[in-house]
Amino acid sequence: MQVPVSLDWMTRDPAAREWREAVPAVAAACAERWSLTLGEPFPGSFVSLVLPASLPGGDEAVLKIQWPHPESEHEAAALAAWDGDGAVRLLDHDAERHALLLERCRTGVALSTIDPQAGLEVMAGLIARLSIPAGVPFRSLADEALDWANGLRGMWEAAGRPFEVMLIDGAVGVLLELARAPVAEPVLLHQDLHGDNVLSAERRPWLAIDPKPLVGDPAFAVAPVVRSYEFGHSRREVWHRLDFLVDRFGFDPERARGWAMGQTLAWAFEGRRLLPRHLETARWLHEGR
Repeated sequence: MQVPVSLDWMTRDPAAREWREAVPAVAAACAERWSLTLGEPFPGSFVSLVLPASLPGGDEAVLKIQWPHPESEHEAAALAAWDGDGAVRLLDHDAERHALLLERCRTGVALSTIDPQAGLEVMAGLIARLSIPAGVPFRSLADEALDWANGLRGMWEAAGRPFEVMLIDGAVGVLLELARAPVAEPVLLHQDLHGDNVLSAERRPWLAIDPKPLVGDPAFAVAPVVRSYEFGHSRREVWHRLDFLVDRFGFDPERARGWAMGQTLAWAFEGRRLLPRHLETARWLHEGR
């Protein structure tokens, strides 16, 4: 089995390199446990090994072996809670091996490939299905937001102060305010619900994958969709997505804007590398129309 080149970054990180070297053997052990026939890994995953699999009766599935990190910690629990309603169905889970046996999406076309407005309608439907009441074991959005706020200036410094500090200060202030605000009815949140994490399927027209779950303020659910440059990347298009979803769900527009701006800027750094489209999106949300 050839490990995808998208996981080559792990060779530069001692802990990640150890996982990468061991993951073919983990895949073989999972195949033995579930009597799977495995294909070659799907390309493009940066923190997991994802392979097509055939079950003993011939049904198709997907084997996902996660590199253990905080964002993946409760993915299996989230998928089990949704039970296939808006997201891929969890068929089984090996917690010790960080392995998930998942429903296979056919035809598996990404939502990012369709008309942006039609894609936005699909996203609204998924948000409605996925936003279910939740509590333990999921990490709280408030705690995650505090971590983003506390880490933003350090990431900005490490990246060489690549943009104005006023934007950092604005995001930190908004995140701290939102993290401390009470939430009457916290819900389960898919914090990475963008156009490439929704796939066409046979059981349902569209299903979400790769949730990176949190629990908290329902208004946060718009953030990853607003950030989803796959549906168009301009000030007008970013604000259109925000307005559309705020109107659809009746969210407080300032809370929704704040969550979208704060998370987008927090996710604009990959080590010392800056993601320019995330930065532009955060700036447009910070500056207004």
